[in-house]
Amino acid sequence: MPFRVSPGVTITEKDLSTIVPAVATTAGATVGGFRWGPVEEITLVDSENELVNLFWEPDDNTFKYFFPAANFLSYGTSLQVVRVAGTSALNAVPTSAVTVLSGASSSSSSGSMSSSSSSTVASVTSSSSRSSSSSPVAGNSSSSSSSSSTALESTSSQSSSSSSAANDNVLVKHQEHLDTLSGLEQVFIAKYPGALGNSLYVSIADQSSFEGWKVTIAGDTYNLSHEFDSAPGTSAYATARGASQDEMHIIVLDKDGAISGTKGTILEKFAFVSKASDAKSSNGSSIYYKEVINNTSQWMWNVSHPATGTSWGNATSNASNTYGVLASPLAYNFGGGTSDNTNITNGGLTAGWDFFSDPETTDISLAIVGPGDVAAGTAVVARYVVDSIVEARKDCMAFISPERAAVVDVLNLTTAMQNVKEFRDTTLNKNTSYASLDSGWKKQYDRYNDVFRYVPLNGDIAGLCARTDEVADPWYSPAGFARGQVKGVTKLAFNPRSSHRDVLYRAGVNPVVSFPGQGTILFGDKTLLTRPSAFDRINVRRLFIVLEKAIAIAAKHQLFEFNDEFTRAQFKNMLEPFLRDIQGRRGIIDFLVKCDDSNNTAEVIDRNEFIADIFIKPNRSINFITLNFIATRSDANFSEIGG
Repeated sequence: MPFRVSPGVTITEKDLSTIVPAVATTAGATVGGFRWGPVEEITLVDSENELVNLFWEPDDNTFKYFFPAANFLSYGTSLQVVRVAGTSALNAVPTSAVTVLSGASSSSSSGSMSSSSSSTVASVTSSSSRSSSSSPVAGNSSSSSSSSSTALESTSSQSSSSSSAANDNVLVKHQEHLDTLSGLEQVFIAKYPGALGNSLYVSIADQSSFEGWKVTIAGDTYNLSHEFDSAPGTSAYATARGASQDEMHIIVLDKDGAISGTKGTILEKFAFVSKASDAKSSNGSSIYYKEVINNTSQWMWNVSHPATGTSWGNATSNASNTYGVLASPLAYNFGGGTSDNTNITNGGLTAGWDFFSDPETTDISLAIVGPGDVAAGTAVVARYVVDSIVEARKDCMAFISPERAAVVDVLNLTTAMQNVKEFRDTTLNKNTSYASLDSGWKKQYDRYNDVFRYVPLNGDIAGLCARTDEVADPWYSPAGFARGQVKGVTKLAFNPRSSHRDVLYRAGVNPVVSFPGQGTILFGDKTLLTRPSAFDRINVRRLFIVLEKAIAIAAKHQLFEFNDEFTRAQFKNMLEPFLRDIQGRRGIIDFLVKCDDSNNTAEVIDRNEFIADIFIKPNRSINFITLNFIATRSDANFSEIGG
């Protein structure tokens, strides 16, 4: 404290309550190709339903990335996903001629469906039960989205006029990427690359074009004015500033039913949004249509204003007191989008893993390494994840499965065993305690496509670790009948027998085995470390990840303190209760913390360093059991025989 030069009272506080914190051990990470969703950014997913809502159901190209992620989420609840796009992936944009009905009369604008229609589109009954595609989008009091699973009413065709928009398709990976592009002329662009965007149809009406607002899609005509409570007009914000006719309604439709399962379903509605860039609602939030769409829409971004949109995007003070009105409603028919999941490259996958390279900004524990793009792609990606991610971070493990061709449709078990061993010894060829290799792929039911598919097991093995954290602790083995039960297995592509397991286990491969009447079990807990060591077991490696991660966080609070006896004692007193707790929970047998002047010598102190030696005796999992049965005479004395 500072020296006082006059009488007074000074109050200070010193916090000696610092403890070693708990750290997350169940956070998974994966990279892969998906049909929809954010590209090249980390997205947190906590359930399979959310995985579907964000990245869509799997297809013949994406299932190998989707199901390891979904399988992990059947055991744990925290998965960080990075989607990568194929080399020719594109966002859908308005590309083809569109039909706009102008001035067609309608019987009502009260928001109810007309009863005079010639046909009605049924409500959504898609077996995938997607909740996000037709759910309301969070907006403010002046902008709202569609009700759940609303299907438009179709009427007979009316006279129409056509307009077209010819724009080149582009790949936009995320909103920040969109902001960096220049020269785009599209009014709208699908939010993500993917063929699903081709089913989008967007229409806009303002006060002058609202009455009789109808569009024709694939020969069916839909009343859109019925979907809003009243016509747009002039917002209170614009009225107060002398401007007029700034409001409009925007509706997003699923024209083909590819998204919702039903043609004509309303995906989103934006009511009473404004053409004025400075327009606000009564609660102060923006109602400017571009901001509302770009901040809340699940399906599109607004890029520019329509050519007919005079003064659109100007502030109310610079709008000549009125905004250009639409003689007829505008409509935009999207097309040209593709995910291009047939061209996911090893380079794209490894670039996706780079998002997890910094342990200070991303917290992961279990890296699920999916398949690569070619026969040897799995090993290429796996080696990169081991070398550049998990070994560099030293706070997580990678979980790897052999290539599909090694085990799927290989009828001879010995050949499959040799293929897996070859993959481990030659193709993968890694020596590390930060990775684990299982024995193959499993056959499971794809409920989204009503087919059976072979899927790599690494998502399940990482999931078993996550479940072990929940039911026990990270330093328990995830293998065996107590905690190693693999879910959702119809059949193993390779079910190794005892002789095969002997060969695989010596090579550091953890067999996954189906036992009749007992389920499918992870029957090994080795890492890929080849030398005999405590770290050749998953539970020991994960024990030290927990210890190192937690203690490193706690040690940061010693930075810039004095390296003296008080600081060293404080640090030791902080660690020992934490380690005793781990010992009481059977993680370690014994420990010793050495942090005194014997290892913090004057030379160490002069280098501004601080050293603590932490000795740990880890507990080991049982891998081998010997049962000795001894027959004795009737008159034998057990106390003498047993010693």
